[in-house]
Amino acid sequence: MSDSEPLADRPSVRRLVVLRHGTATGAAAADHERDLTDQGRHEAAGVGRWLRAEGHLPDRALVSDARRTRRTWEEVAAAAGLLDVPVEHAPALYSAGPESALDLVRATDDAAVATLVIVGHNPTVASLAHLLHDGRGSERAALRMAQGYPPAAVTVLAVPVPWHELDWGVARLVDFRSPRA
Repeated sequence: MSDSEPLADRPSVRRLVVLRHGTATGAAAADHERDLTDQGRHEAAGVGRWLRAEGHLPDRALVSDARRTRRTWEEVAAAAGLLDVPVEHAPALYSAGPESALDLVRATDDAAVATLVIVGHNPTVASLAHLLHDGRGSERAALRMAQGYPPAAVTVLAVPVPWHELDWGVARLVDFRSPRA
């Protein structure tokens, strides 16, 4: 394989899909129990259709255990035909900062997972996507990502190292999708 081949097209490169949950209700008995609105469910289904169309299909999902993130993944998986993808509902992801979220990603099995989706909350997911980005890759995606990370925003990053070696500024930006665009 030549060095001139695009990084994202190299078979040894993993993909990380970073997804913020869809639009959630404003109130519930506890923040952890907030659900998606109808708009949030529609946004999440749109993400699923987009992932399928673009070929960014995960082998595994790492999802915060909050109701709105679980429901987001359910809608994404149904729309993308990913109902058989193994899911880990991670309580630690609910309140994780970027470093803790990165630690959860680093624990991913290198042999079993080529594409991982992480479904979480802002500001963590936006920070994670920005901090992992090496400053190269899709300029168009970088410009869109710089405009904000609204509910159901999703970043796709090419990861050229084993999951346990992932660090800040290592991943190449492949794509970004916002429901506002």
